[in-house]
Amino acid sequence: MAEILHEITVQASAEKIFDAITTQEGLKSWWTVDTMADPVKGGDARLGFYNRAVTFHMQYDELNQPKRLKWNCVEGPDEWAGTTIAFDLAAADDGGTQVKFQHAGWRETGGQYPSVNTTWGLLLASLKKFAESGTPGPMFLE
Repeated sequence: MAEILHEITVQASAEKIFDAITTQEGLKSWWTVDTMADPVKGGDARLGFYNRAVTFHMQYDELNQPKRLKWNCVEGPDEWAGTTIAFDLAAADDGGTQVKFQHAGWRETGGQYPSVNTTWGLLLASLKKFAESGTPGPMFLE
């Protein structure tokens, strides 16, 4: 199985980043405005893109505030179903927060994998911008 890995440093507290990646309002602020989320273990996050032409149903598997979030992709495009997404947060040497991202369980590195890898890089930049500025700027508006 293949995985996507990214790592960034964000000049914001782990608590602020954790809220941004777990709560409905947080997710709407950097990822997609079409978000419904119930951030409790076993809860659901439902994300829509392109006027719901593409939708994802994530289940919250781990919530260890403010250190770790892990989702299981229950429904979505075929290549996504059954994959897991994790964010690990730790203090960075420069006083910010180190964000380690992993999207694991990919069956192959062809198909959507390369474009999803690129999109995650852009999304992490969107998360960083929101967490550092406090100004919403979701990557997907419909």
